[in-house]
Amino acid sequence: MPTDFSACANNAVDFAVQSVKILPVEVMLVHSFELTGNTYTDYMGVNREFNQTLLLEANHEFARVKSVIKETENVVVESYVSTTSLNESILSLTNEKEIDFIVMGTSGASGLKEKLWGSKTAAVIGKSHVPVLAIPIDYRWKKPARILLSTNHFEKDPALLNILFKLAALYQAEVEVAVYTDEESDIAITFLEHARRIPEYEKELRAQYKDESIVVTQLYGKDFESALQDHILQNEIDILAMVTYQRKFPDNLFRPSATKKMAYHTKIPLLAIPANK
Repeated sequence: MPTDFSACANNAVDFAVQSVKILPVEVMLVHSFELTGNTYTDYMGVNREFNQTLLLEANHEFARVKSVIKETENVVVESYVSTTSLNESILSLTNEKEIDFIVMGTSGASGLKEKLWGSKTAAVIGKSHVPVLAIPIDYRWKKPARILLSTNHFEKDPALLNILFKLAALYQAEVEVAVYTDEESDIAITFLEHARRIPEYEKELRAQYKDESIVVTQLYGKDFESALQDHILQNEIDILAMVTYQRKFPDNLFRPSATKKMAYHTKIPLLAIPANK
C-alpha cells in the first residue's frame, strides 16, 4: 500500500486494514520520496539535512499510523520508506517482497494533493505486473458481496481469472461478468455474436470454478462508461474488475486505457488485472 498520508491514501489504507480481518494477507505501507540535491548543496549539507528531515517525518508518521491501526483495529502492519520514485519503489518492492497486489487511493476529491495521488494510481495501473486495487476517496468500507468483471474478450486464461475468483471466494462474494456492445461503433453481427457466445461462456465459467451463481450479462449502449456505471448502480456492485492490456505508442496516446479512465471516475473499488500477469 503506497501512501502519501493524504486523505485519498488514508481511505485506501482503511479498506486494506478492514480486508485483513477477512483475507489471509499481510499489509505493507510504503512511503516514497526522491532524494534531492546536487554536488554543491550536498557538500554544504543543505539537502542532506532536508532529506534527513523528510525521512524522520515519514518514520514518525508511520509510527503514528501503525499505532492507531493497532489500537483501533487490532491489526499489525509493516512499513517501509523508499528514497526512490513512486513507480520505481513499487516495482522494486513488488518483486523483492513477492507482493500479490497493490492497494492505492484514487482521485475524486477537490484537493490538489488527492488529485495528484489519484493520477499516480492511474500511472501505477499502467505499469504494474500485479493487480492494483484502486479505492475512491469517497468510498466507505463494506464487505464486498458482488464483484463485476467487465470484458469484451471472453477471458478464459486461468492466470487472469484465478485472481478474481480467489478474491471473490475469500470475500464470499458473487461474480458477474459483463460483455459490452457499443450501439454505434459495433456492427450488428458483433451484437449477435456476443449474444450467441454469452450462454456458452457462462456455462464454461460455472464449470471451471464450480460456481452456479456466476452470471454473464450483455451490456450495450452508446457510451461504455455510462452503461457500466448504470449497471453498477442498479445491481449494487461492490468491486469492478477490469483486465488491462499493454498498448504501444501511439495507441496509448490516442486510445487511452479504459481501465485507467475508470480509475478516475469509478465510485467503487476498481481491481485492475494486468494481462501480462
